[in-house]
Amino acid sequence: QLQASGGGLVQAGGSLRLSCTASGNIFDIGDMGWYRQAPGKQLELVAIVKSNGRPEYADSVKGRFSISRDVNKRTVSLQMSSLKTEDTGVYYCTADISYSRDGRYTREYDFRGQGTQVTVSS
Repeated sequence: QLQASGGGLVQAGGSLRLSCTASGNIFDIGDMGWYRQAPGKQLELVAIVKSNGRPEYADSVKGRFSISRDVNKRTVSLQMSSLKTEDTGVYYCTADISYSRDGRYTREYDFRGQGTQVTVSS
């Protein structure tokens, strides 16, 4: 499973750090990243860090968000700075992950954890 933490309420201009840890009978983890679902809007891929460590960002967060991963700890983090009210939403971590399910090799390219709420107030 993917367990996310770090959401909360922050004023505009503030910072938050989200973390997500993968656990279970995992064989391998490829790309890891974060989606967000803002109220009344479509799901948006916010940032992703490739298996080679290369990050990619949505234009809306470039220069403000920074994604990183710790391969050994199986974690992905999202440092969010200069937060805006439009950053409000539920943030979900995602991973390209292969694992054992009922004794069988299983791979999911977009395995998502439960969301964590981020609310930015004006």
